[in-house]
Amino acid sequence: MLPVRYNLCMSNLTRRDRESRAFALTMTTGGLGLASVVTFALLIFGVGSFGIFLLLLIGTIVSLMALRTTMKR
Repeated sequence: MLPVRYNLCMSNLTRRDRESRAFALTMTTGGLGLASVVTFALLIFGVGSFGIFLLLLIGTIVSLMALRTTMKR
């Protein structure tokens, strides 16, 4: 995978950098979303922890918001 430079100001990113960032955020969001669903299923069966589920859910939401910001441009 190509190294991705994350800048706070996205106005100076090249198209390739934005594409790499979008790909990384898509993979991260998908992975966190899948982990949230699995943890929720384990929580229903009484095996999982609500704290872990909550942390994964917050991580998924933050990652999704960053992805939406990247995709606006």
